[in-house]
Amino acid sequence: MGGDAILHVFQPNGGIPNSVLPLAFWKGRLPIQARSGEAATTLYRQNGWQGTWIYTVFPYWHFHTLGHEALACVSGSARIGFGGDDGIEADIAVGDVCIIPAGVGHKRLEASHDFLMAGGYPPGQQGNIVRPGDLDGARILREISNVTLPETDPVSGRQDGIVAIWRGVKAR
Repeated sequence: MGGDAILHVFQPNGGIPNSVLPLAFWKGRLPIQARSGEAATTLYRQNGWQGTWIYTVFPYWHFHTLGHEALACVSGSARIGFGGDDGIEADIAVGDVCIIPAGVGHKRLEASHDFLMAGGYPPGQQGNIVRPGDLDGARILREISNVTLPETDPVSGRQDGIVAIWRGVKAR
C-alpha cells in the first residue's frame, strides 16, 4: 500500500497559518481497487471519514480551519502547491494520497484535463474554504486549535498511517 510517507512541516506564510502537524504524502498508497472516485470515497467512509467528495483542487491558495483533509488522486495528474509561496510543489498521480492538516495551504498549480481528487474529513470536521485574509488571525488559530486528531487512517482504517504520525508529533 505504498511506501513511507514523505512529511513536510511549514511555517506561517503569506497569510496561511500552516501547522505544527506535518503534511503527509504517499506515492501510490491508494489500493488499486479504490482508484476511482466512488471507490475511494467509499473507502474513506468505511474507515470512519466523512464529508466525501470528488473534484479537483482549487487553483488559489486556501486552507481549512475546521478540519483535516484527506486527498487521493483518482484521475489524471497535477502539480499541487503546499504551504504557501515558500512551500513545496508536488507532482500528484493516480494512487497518490496526501493528508493535509488544518491550516496548511494548498492550491492546484497545473493539471491534466482529467485530474480529479477524492477528498474527505474525519468525523465532525469539514473543509471550509479559507483564503489568506478572509478571517482574522485569532479566529483562525482558535478554530484550528479545536480540530481534533483523527481516530483512524482514511486509507487503512486503523491507527497507523496519519494517526501514528500525528500522535507521534503531539507526544513530543
